[in-house]
Amino acid sequence: MTTKIGVLVMSYGTPESLEDVEAYYTHIRRGNAPSAEQLKELKDRYEAIVGGVFPLRENTDRQVEALQAKLNSGQIQYVCYQGLKHARPFIEDGVEAMVRDGITQAIGIVLAPHYSVMSVGTYIKRAKEKADACGINMEFVESYHMHPELIDVLSRRVTAKLDEFEETGAARDEVRVLFSAHSLPERILAMGDPYRDQLLETSKAIADQAGVESWQFTWQSAGRTAEPWLGPDILDTLRELAEAQVKYVLSAPIGFVSDHLEVLYDLDIEAQALASELDMRLLRIDSLNSDPAYMSVLSDVVRTKAGQLQVKQS
Repeated sequence: MTTKIGVLVMSYGTPESLEDVEAYYTHIRRGNAPSAEQLKELKDRYEAIVGGVFPLRENTDRQVEALQAKLNSGQIQYVCYQGLKHARPFIEDGVEAMVRDGITQAIGIVLAPHYSVMSVGTYIKRAKEKADACGINMEFVESYHMHPELIDVLSRRVTAKLDEFEETGAARDEVRVLFSAHSLPERILAMGDPYRDQLLETSKAIADQAGVESWQFTWQSAGRTAEPWLGPDILDTLRELAEAQVKYVLSAPIGFVSDHLEVLYDLDIEAQALASELDMRLLRIDSLNSDPAYMSVLSDVVRTKAGQLQVKQS
């Protein structure tokens, strides 16, 4: 008999068109509509990216489809459902879809390798509350930041871009590699949150495997709130590197697995513009998106968690 297990694949979400931006932004702001100025600024960012609305939704759809195809190669039948934090289908919608399909056992995973109670933890909380209310036994993958295949695929991406620098005359040791991730409020440090340490572990493992000695970690895309956020921001780091006469920089945003606003605008447009102003050459590693190696990472951790689920059921 084939066992059927649902897989709730969670991510941040994105508007599907410029007309959806206001509703999306309002949801992020917990029901408070943005001001006209705030809305214009966000729409301008989308419009600055080639094609207008960035392709995160399409990327995420492909990731979910590719993961299901990768998973379904054994006796257990996996059915993947999408659950978004700030757009439809919401996390709760994904769980309800499982109920309609008769799913009673499920795994939840977020398309983010590193755990924080303020990021991945919020997805898990919403999914667990809905699953418990619907009678679904759902287990969760909290992080997979040191998975060997993840380190390998990211290391290969770093090496490929360093090769591009060499092809244009820059020695590898002249290139500073900047690993980065989405900033979070500083108070997570006092909470003993593992987010920063996991990111540093991943960065070091990639640097070691790629043979990179000149690297550091920086932050990006901090929220605009009164409380302090983790820093330094990548723009400040670029200015500091320029003062130190560093001319070549490789951006490795390991906290992100898809091309979206924080990558296509914050790095490819905003950081790139500053680098040009500073007479600095800045390249970025390619995002994972639906790379088969990344799908292999996800399928492996889902299968491992499903095995634990089966043990608990027996």
